[in-house]
Amino acid sequence: MPATTVKAIQVPHAGGADAMQLVDLPIGEPGPGEVRIRHHACGLNFIDVYQRSGLYALPMPLTLGMEGAGVIESVGAGVTHLRPGDRAAYAGQPPGAYCEARVMPAKCVVQLPDGIDFETGAAMMLKGLTAQYLLKKTLPQGGLQPGDVVLFHAAAGGVGLIACQWARALGLRLIGTAGSDEKCALAVQYGAEHAINYRREDFVARVKELTGGRGVKAVYDSVGLDTFEKSLDVLQPFGLLANFGNASGKAPPVDLGVLAAKGSLYVTRPTLFTHIATRESTQAMADDLFAVVGSGAVKIPVERRYALADAAQAHRDLEARLTIGCSVLLP
Repeated sequence: MPATTVKAIQVPHAGGADAMQLVDLPIGEPGPGEVRIRHHACGLNFIDVYQRSGLYALPMPLTLGMEGAGVIESVGAGVTHLRPGDRAAYAGQPPGAYCEARVMPAKCVVQLPDGIDFETGAAMMLKGLTAQYLLKKTLPQGGLQPGDVVLFHAAAGGVGLIACQWARALGLRLIGTAGSDEKCALAVQYGAEHAINYRREDFVARVKELTGGRGVKAVYDSVGLDTFEKSLDVLQPFGLLANFGNASGKAPPVDLGVLAAKGSLYVTRPTLFTHIATRESTQAMADDLFAVVGSGAVKIPVERRYALADAAQAHRDLEARLTIGCSVLLP
């Protein structure tokens, strides 16, 4: 008989890391279009911090977590792409991955190839699919071709290190930014052509220097407030600024006149969840991610592992920007 309760990390109200509680939650069987998955590892992401703090307002109490990997225990009516016993991984809504097992929509769950272990699977889905839609779908006018230069903020983070490798595999010249010399060296090790320590250097001046004054075709920015306005200054005419996160706070409102004055620029605020809204799109993106990881062109650096009960410490480390690469919770 399957367990009727599971351990989970729940937030009773928006707040700091100390608001997180380890609780017992009931778990049932999957309904139509759902699966029950037993986690072997759960991914940690900055979006979890936004949801816990209330920056992204969600109904409370809330079980955190947007990605995980494990084994399918049972499937509901209408689910044909997964079977009990399948190795599986996912990134998707609703939140709830910080737990031993859960029932969830099947459309965002895909089979995990045998060559990818559970920790890697849990660490790669949200971040890897994010890198996929940024570099393959969130493109400046005319797209990106080999030899084009892009700027990627937080290049030593979980998404950043995947993007550094994937950009190199695509023939793109990626300039990264990070907050320490150690993180800059890591970004270069993973494929960035250059990395700028934004605590010591003006990244605008340095990017202009590196590009002979031309600037870059696209900026991918998960930092937000601290980098947004300066990022507009490094774009070529018709360039694209994609703001996909708010690690330093929400990006400021955009004055459309400034976009005109700086060269007919484009600004977008994409989300992964728009891109994985259907099972078909989720599967296609996951297939692309699995292929590039399976080829060895992209490696997933799992640098920190925390017990499920230590999720609050994991969040403190995330917010202090102490983490490099990917981190996972182990139920």
